[in-house]
Amino acid sequence: MARNDDILIDTLVDMGTVERDQIDAGREAADSSGEGVLDTLISQGLLAPSTVAQAKAAHYGMEYVDLNDLRLSDEVISKLPRHLAKKFNTVPVMWQDDTLAVALSDPTDIDTLDNLRAATGLNVEPRVAAAQDIEAALERFYGGGGGAPGRKGGNDSVSKMIQDITEGDVEIASLGALGATDGSTVEADAPMIKLVNQIIVDAFKNRASDIHLEPMAAKFRVRYRIDGVLHEMKGPPKKLQPNIVARLKIQSGMSIAERRIPQDGRIQTSISGKLIDLRVNVLPTNHGESVVMRILDKEGLRLGLPELGFFTDDQQTFERLVGMPDGILLVTGPTGSGKTTTLYSVLNYINRPDRKIITVEDPVEYMLTGINQVQVHEHIGFTFATALRAMLRQAPNVVMLGEIRDMETASIAINASLTGHLVFSTLHTNDAPSAVTRLIDIGVKPFLVASSTRGIMAQRLVRKVCKVCTAPAMPSDVELRALNIDPNNLKEANFRKGKGCPNCSGTGNRGRFGVFEIFVIEDEARKLIYDKVPATVLRNRAREMGMRTLREDGARKVVAGLTTADEVIRNTTGETE
Repeated sequence: MARNDDILIDTLVDMGTVERDQIDAGREAADSSGEGVLDTLISQGLLAPSTVAQAKAAHYGMEYVDLNDLRLSDEVISKLPRHLAKKFNTVPVMWQDDTLAVALSDPTDIDTLDNLRAATGLNVEPRVAAAQDIEAALERFYGGGGGAPGRKGGNDSVSKMIQDITEGDVEIASLGALGATDGSTVEADAPMIKLVNQIIVDAFKNRASDIHLEPMAAKFRVRYRIDGVLHEMKGPPKKLQPNIVARLKIQSGMSIAERRIPQDGRIQTSISGKLIDLRVNVLPTNHGESVVMRILDKEGLRLGLPELGFFTDDQQTFERLVGMPDGILLVTGPTGSGKTTTLYSVLNYINRPDRKIITVEDPVEYMLTGINQVQVHEHIGFTFATALRAMLRQAPNVVMLGEIRDMETASIAINASLTGHLVFSTLHTNDAPSAVTRLIDIGVKPFLVASSTRGIMAQRLVRKVCKVCTAPAMPSDVELRALNIDPNNLKEANFRKGKGCPNCSGTGNRGRFGVFEIFVIEDEARKLIYDKVPATVLRNRAREMGMRTLREDGARKVVAGLTTADEVIRNTTGETE
């Protein structure tokens, strides 16, 4: 038996984690098997690897690290590149100033520490962790079948379920076991069904907005979009790909026999007592079918206008626009910028017993009490235009149109606004003034745009600084210049950045809010629209009339410590100053 084993055994006995008679029995078994005593005790279940690691830490006077609960920010991970972490089988656990703490299974490995110091240029301090915990952490944080940088794998229950599915289970889980094409109920204890359900449940619990199941050449990648950023999770083996896709297609009402064309479907389920709607899209790729599921908590949207991220002055302007008796208010931005959430929040704000509100949507994303919501069904000819015409005969005060897509829809919406209705809708444009050009390009006459439109608001979503781990952090000079913030005028600034903690899964950010660009259409703006001036001219005049751009609004929120400079710059790139 090695001297190191003797030393650790004495420490373990002193710690009270193992008895002397167990040591003697382990020594006899070790002599017959040729293994070390500690390895034998671990294989017999008498010792846990983490307990041995704690004993090492205690003996050498070092700190033990439980990597299972570790959360790391992108900044910490970046200090130890993937190739170094894999080569030396070590994980960074903390970085401060010029010191990097790393977890090792052998804290006496001087060569590894010297190599890490030379490679990183940092003062490297050792911490002790179990070897198997280090391997799991490397997979979580650096990939190679692992998780997302800066975020714990998040789907440990999925990983456990994957391990529980044996080769026999995979063979049994053919299309017949996964479910029937006639929609009949499948067996609730089928392993593949449990795995698919757990992927959805874990995504919901991690606050994901959508789930991406992507077939690669050698793996089946699972990613959750959380606070607008994709995070890679522990994915199932490649061999389970066809079964998982087939199960989801059955659940969402798609054809499992068709694999050559894209398909769309929907899954309705309940998680923790909440009704959840998943919009499912399947797209054929080189390595199989890619599945994206957008998660909609149909009961979870209860936002007021302040929760959207307005500062007081913008909120007052916006409240004035939504309080008008007629006209059109447009919300613009790319896909995923929160346009629908803003419109639903507006409807909640103006919803009163003396107003009749009707929405036309495809699909109806959230249920709103006291509002008539109409679902479009294009396949039977019940289009946006058809629904809009019909709903106007219901004598509504307020109309919400999911999106203006074509001339017919735009024309009906404008006519509705000119006949005493307040109309809310969305457009896909990069900024507020461009919506005017977009409507004219669709075919709407400029004088109709000018006379019907009350206001246009562009928006983007940026991540909030985590309230738990927020700390002062000065942006760089480059970031200050990009946001047009004068470095000499920062006495009142409260720049903040999250350090990373369990509350934000090590990212430093939790939740999102909006940055806004509100273009109020008043007399001077109407004249410019009548004259069909170019979008650039209209934008410049709008700014002269007081419109604050997306980046300018974002800069205010950076100064207030609500978000970070790089977050605003990343989400407002392409904006002309």
